[in-house]
Amino acid sequence: MQPLFITATGTNVGKTYTTLALIEALASRGLRVGVFKPIETGVTHTPPDATILLEACQKVNSGFRDLTPLDITAYTFALPAAPFCADAQKQIDISQILEKYDALSKRCDLLLIEGAGGLMVPITRNYMMIDLIRDLNAKTLLVTPSRLGCINETLLSIEVLKAHNIDFDWCVNLYEDQEDFEKVTQPYYDTVFPEWWTVQERIEGSADSFTASLL
Repeated sequence: MQPLFITATGTNVGKTYTTLALIEALASRGLRVGVFKPIETGVTHTPPDATILLEACQKVNSGFRDLTPLDITAYTFALPAAPFCADAQKQIDISQILEKYDALSKRCDLLLIEGAGGLMVPITRNYMMIDLIRDLNAKTLLVTPSRLGCINETLLSIEVLKAHNIDFDWCVNLYEDQEDFEKVTQPYYDTVFPEWWTVQERIEGSADSFTASLL
């Protein structure tokens, strides 16, 4: 089954929150869901995002119960920065990420892959997060914020995905500026993207509808 890569317009938008909702929704349809956090930065001991994802996954997939958070990551770095900047010793080898992906894929029906930052975050000097999506041949879910300015961020990310011929869907994580969103952002989305949706409505509120369209 084609993996699903969860990305966003940037940091602190809601990738982990959305991935957790996906784990629950997909598991409710009987799928053995797996998780993969290829790179996590800002890690001093145990990678926090990978820990949260793995704990949720282990509740629904026994194939991941013998793994640790470091087992579902390929690289972790202490500096909270883009992987290229956090990787001071230039350790990152893309083939190691792909090998980890292959190993984890064997433990599940559908692997959810959570990126770091946005699409154009550099992993190495000439290799961006979107290049990893391409090499993994993953369908992509773009998570966008609801704060003022999100239209620009959303449109730029959509254009990048289209330019790279990436199969994608996108949604809004409705948690910032909720009271203003209906006035300052929603009118544009309603006009240009009448089928836009939120994490809260479609994944959390109607899991069957979302997973049926995904699968």
